[in-house]
Amino acid sequence: MRMQNPLWRFTGVRPTAWLFFAFLYVPILVLVALSFNGGQSATIWESFSLKWYTVVANDPEIVRAAKNSLIVATFATLIATALATLAALGMRGRAFRGQTLMSGVLGLPLLVPEIVTAVATLMFFAFIGLKLSLFTILIAHVVFCIPFAYLPIRARLEGMDPRLAEAAADLYASPWKAFWKVTFPLLMPGVLSGAMLAFIISMDDFVITYFVAGAGATTLPVYIFSSIRMGISPKINAISSIILVISIAFVALSYYVGQRKR
Repeated sequence: MRMQNPLWRFTGVRPTAWLFFAFLYVPILVLVALSFNGGQSATIWESFSLKWYTVVANDPEIVRAAKNSLIVATFATLIATALATLAALGMRGRAFRGQTLMSGVLGLPLLVPEIVTAVATLMFFAFIGLKLSLFTILIAHVVFCIPFAYLPIRARLEGMDPRLAEAAADLYASPWKAFWKVTFPLLMPGVLSGAMLAFIISMDDFVITYFVAGAGATTLPVYIFSSIRMGISPKINAISSIILVISIAFVALSYYVGQRKR
């Protein structure tokens, strides 16, 4: 007979847990529901309609912000994933001096508060005289996306049998050929998982982007923040719902791909 978690035996734990999850997710569900509201109010339901999704699709400012987000996220993902893959491969081999320090540096962006990273990055760009633009957003996104891409790749590498590469070498395969024919195909699920995770992290980021974005370099999260300062519009519910669905899809797909056994 399977034993229950002893934590649930304490009085009040279950109601507290349900209250916690309700506090987190009920507002999100309400936001998604109100995105289909046909009225002019962002908080009062009137009728079912796809009106605000049509408004979002035809708004040139939103489309421009979405394009900026996609451009930055795409290039940041490609660069961050490539660097993360090289880092994971380099960290997998024989131990070297400073390896522990290097591992800590790779994971540091996950521990440092985003506001600290944002201010430090802005000061760095100001120090070197680099004008704020989409390019500065891209640089910042690459840096903080590397750990998110690195972790799934590193986890995949640790689960691979090193004897496979050794067997390829015994069959006279060069190190480069063994990598492309054996290691990389086995590593691909981790690479894809890390890339999707980095993409959605870049798409959703607001704090760092807000600090390092220049004029005309507005992304979707920054656009949403700028819009709600003048009042909440029903189209914000629609934009937020679209971002939510994309985020959930990418995170779920990243988890599924990362768990695949080949």
